[in-house]
Amino acid sequence: MKKGFTLIEVLIVVSIIGLLASVILVGLGGFRARGRDARRVADLRQAQNGLELYYTKFGVYPDSTTWQTLGGALISAGIGVNAVPNDPTANWNYGYCRFNTDSYVVAAYSEDIGNPNLKQYPQATTFPCDPVLSGTPGNPSCSKEGTVTNKFCLIF
Repeated sequence: MKKGFTLIEVLIVVSIIGLLASVILVGLGGFRARGRDARRVADLRQAQNGLELYYTKFGVYPDSTTWQTLGGALISAGIGVNAVPNDPTANWNYGYCRFNTDSYVVAAYSEDIGNPNLKQYPQATTFPCDPVLSGTPGNPSCSKEGTVTNKFCLIF
């Protein structure tokens, strides 16, 4: 009598392993989304630090209407900023709006609607959280209005 596994036995084992792997990967999706959201919050805090350095040097915040032009302004200001972070999801961008010379909003979409950070509005409640992140989520433009609930904004 030969020792070994039949083709049917091997196929059953492989299908069970595949099923278990798919269940685990689906279950980890929420953790990965929360990880990307945590990175978004950290990125906005990093941008806030650069903006405060810029304000200290020039006495005003940069007059930019997109994240890309904000990055160029911070990098070329000679304040030690070498790069501005980008959203970890492809084709998503962060938002930046300067409302006057001494107040601004930085914003990002959050994948987790239940994220407690979405409720934070430091220092100001007069500007609703909405530098409009138009598209699916895409390129930001400057606006003081809005009721979108899946954005994380820092208002200063």
